[in-house]
Amino acid sequence: MTRAALHSIAPCFIVRNVPDTLSYYCDHLGFEVMYSAPETDPFFAIVQRDGVMIFVKAISKEVAPLPNSERHPWAQWDAYVYVPEPDALADEFTSRGATLSKPLEVNSDNLRGFEIKDPDGYVLFFGRPH
Repeated sequence: MTRAALHSIAPCFIVRNVPDTLSYYCDHLGFEVMYSAPETDPFFAIVQRDGVMIFVKAISKEVAPLPNSERHPWAQWDAYVYVPEPDALADEFTSRGATLSKPLEVNSDNLRGFEIKDPDGYVLFFGRPH
């Protein structure tokens, strides 16, 4: 049997406000909006940078985001993003005004990288095995 290839995966984050989330990911992390519905005042959108995509959706004012860190303090990450040069990426993000929620380091899992917490509380780890 031939094995089919997988190319990427995209987390889907429930957010409070899609336009605000898009601004953060584009302005601070260098993503681009690939799709939004509707185009003005969207409730759903896809951002992409290189091979990394993130879906964001606002369901209603009553449904708040629930990042992993709020459910399980010991399981902080909502997404792991492999990057071959985490040092350079950390420099880029901070130059764009992003704040690293955990600094660039080699962590207890022997991964070199850093964490970013987005405005809805989702934690993304950007890094690689050390």
